[in-house]
Amino acid sequence: MPQKVYIETVGCQMNVLDSELVIGALRKHGYDLTDSPADADVLLFNTCSVREHAEDKTYSALGRVRPIKRDKPDTVIGVLGCMAQKDQDAIRKRAPFVDMIVGTGQLGAVPELVDKVRATRTPQLAVSLGRADGGRNEVEASFISYDPARDPSMRPTPFQAYVRIQIGCDKFCTYCVVPSTRGPEQSRPPEHIWNEVRQLVDQGCKEVTLLGQTVNSYVYESGDTRTRLSDLIAGMHEVNGLERIKFVTNYPKDMTDDLLDAVRELPKVVKYLHVPVQSGCDEVLKRMKRNYTADYYMEMLARCRELVPGVSVSSDFIVGFCGETEESFQKSMELVRVAQFKNSFIFKYSERAGTKAADRYPDDVPDDVKKRRNNDLLAVQNENSRIDHRAQVGKVVEVLVEGPSRREQRASRGREEPGHITQLTGRSMADHIVVFDGTERLVGHTIRIAITDASPFTLYGNVLTDESVGVDTTDRQPNRVPNSPPSNLEIGTRPERFSLPLI
Repeated sequence: MPQKVYIETVGCQMNVLDSELVIGALRKHGYDLTDSPADADVLLFNTCSVREHAEDKTYSALGRVRPIKRDKPDTVIGVLGCMAQKDQDAIRKRAPFVDMIVGTGQLGAVPELVDKVRATRTPQLAVSLGRADGGRNEVEASFISYDPARDPSMRPTPFQAYVRIQIGCDKFCTYCVVPSTRGPEQSRPPEHIWNEVRQLVDQGCKEVTLLGQTVNSYVYESGDTRTRLSDLIAGMHEVNGLERIKFVTNYPKDMTDDLLDAVRELPKVVKYLHVPVQSGCDEVLKRMKRNYTADYYMEMLARCRELVPGVSVSSDFIVGFCGETEESFQKSMELVRVAQFKNSFIFKYSERAGTKAADRYPDDVPDDVKKRRNNDLLAVQNENSRIDHRAQVGKVVEVLVEGPSRREQRASRGREEPGHITQLTGRSMADHIVVFDGTERLVGHTIRIAITDASPFTLYGNVLTDESVGVDTTDRQPNRVPNSPPSNLEIGTRPERFSLPLI
């Protein structure tokens, strides 16, 4: 009888991809995936350390499965990912029944470590070096890029996939644990990425989202050839069958004109940029070590909108960071009002052990003030989102249909009616969520939707019945994949400059 594995994933898209790859490797070793912890022979928890809440969720989950370990001692329990890399001693202390602690750079060893636990009945530890535990080359080598064959059954849909193009981060923002938990910034060879995209398309994938901690920092040098993110995208743009290319998350100072030109000129590239700003106050940005000012960010935003007309832009904010006064916070409020982001992800500051902020600055903003600032900033952003979405009413957009909407999933549990008209959802080429009625045969196709209404978070529309299902954007693209990286890509011309008001 096949062994069964259960996995819970907390955190970012990178963690979701890591879990897919781990399960794919375990399947090759004869494991089947189960959604029931009680039925599993191996229980894995892929973790996040960016905020305290994420860590609390993992410890709570471990507490829930402790009785399973007591009743079935042969069950193997593993903690993977960022918490494993950062908090090995704390995990052993709080959950001594855990059998494996596996860091982000050692995930490829999971099948082997499971076998070792079973053979020796002793806990296994596999983590990478700390940033101060060796020279750069030595530390890099301890963070192994784990990119095996893909497993479509682990993806939310078979036609959408994440693709890792780099690991690690060298920005060292003072609030962030990622440079420690994921190691030095390293870009994957472009040929490896293009091959992976071709493999995904052969599996039926139509949309890829390129992942990196600061994805637009991607640069790969080999001999005299230097491949930038714009070159990488241009190469995969030529893959027949691929319809959409997205990339997250961007760093403001690495938003180069060649990348923006590629977003504008290449039809398969989604016209959407996620560019975190974190604060509108220069003093706070300096303490965060973001290495730009609010004015610089707004100038970068103006350039994005100049070079890519109609582009959607979203951002991240941290409220209540160390030393954030009410005056500092009001500068963030004003930046959000002026910037008119499509949407923003707003978080209360959570002190992380081992970060420079935790060492240098007191966490001196009371929690009730953080909550109030979070709600105030969210209210401004929600109004911006309402305006952005209302501006889409009357337009016709191309939507890649992802499946039933959340409302429909709740309403139709246990009901199977082939051909039934249901509420479906997907995203436009500007990354707007679109909801509409249709049959599930539309799922996985790109269709045209006339937008008739909007909320601050969702567009609503009707399928244009005179359009054929499955718009094939590849018909308009070159039918070849490069054998070597394009060099020094020059894409199109630029429109005349305009100014965005600066705060």
